[in-house]
Amino acid sequence: MNNRRKLVIALGASALAVPFGSFAQQQGKVWRVGYLSQIQRPVSFENTQPGAFLQGMREFGYVEGKNLTMEWRFASDNYDLHPGLAAELVRLNLDAIVTQGTPASRAVQQATATISIVMVNVGDPVGSGFAKSLARPGGNMTGLANLSAEIGPKQLEMLLTMVPRLSRVAVLLNPTNTANTGLFLKNLQAAGVSANITILPVEARNAENIDKAFSTLLRQRAGAVIVSFDGLFAAQRPRITALAAKHRLPTIRAYKEDAESGYLMSYGPNALDPFRRSAMLVDKSLKGAKPADLPVEQPTKFELFINGKTAKALGLKIPQALLIMADKMID
Repeated sequence: MNNRRKLVIALGASALAVPFGSFAQQQGKVWRVGYLSQIQRPVSFENTQPGAFLQGMREFGYVEGKNLTMEWRFASDNYDLHPGLAAELVRLNLDAIVTQGTPASRAVQQATATISIVMVNVGDPVGSGFAKSLARPGGNMTGLANLSAEIGPKQLEMLLTMVPRLSRVAVLLNPTNTANTGLFLKNLQAAGVSANITILPVEARNAENIDKAFSTLLRQRAGAVIVSFDGLFAAQRPRITALAAKHRLPTIRAYKEDAESGYLMSYGPNALDPFRRSAMLVDKSLKGAKPADLPVEQPTKFELFINGKTAKALGLKIPQALLIMADKMID
């Protein structure tokens, strides 16, 4: 008997030794993935963060309705809903859970120590207790950080380049988001000391608080506003831009969508790319990798967008240094 025939017979015998059902299970496997977000559910997923995640999953061969079932949960900017929504997902005995933002990630972390969790847009994974280190998370969580703590001082620097006369800068924070009230604020305050700028923390925990926060920062004579990473402030872009325009306050936040909505500037990572990339970590987890061994990723590219129309309305001339740095001018 030649070697080729022996190999065929051996393979056939080994196949018979494995129950047929296990082959069928793998070939017909439908993976079940949860997704907990702090935002309101979009009417359409096109050009949204959940949509970017689904795009990434399709790139790895997972198609919703075929071999992928998604369990979507949205807190609609009510962070008090996170624990209950996290508990719902855990009871479904899912294969993995994706979490958007620090509050959602904390809720799921507290609900399960066994289901793989892929966190996205978390500002300080180590300081928040989600990972022992970025290189070796060590638990059932991995994901993508947004480096918000490092971005804050850079945003302050850009504001000072645009408006050199600034002496007092407000920082709009959601106190329920510990990543923003922790290292993000601490780094900004340190940068303020170095630049001889007073940093004024102003809090808003819901949409109704935003008007009050602007009243507070106006009383404190803030000359500009840095708006922190938080789903609430993304959802309230129209309100924030309207208040900033009314009171002629230069504003900066992280994403292109902020500058497009009327902020003076935006500086930060791409808003959708981390969600598309998170699918890679979900794929690795579904294939057996342990989150404890998967390094937390960090953004490597940052984008600067400047709204020329807003600058003109504020009577500001855009410095050449910022024009050179800008990825795009929005008019």
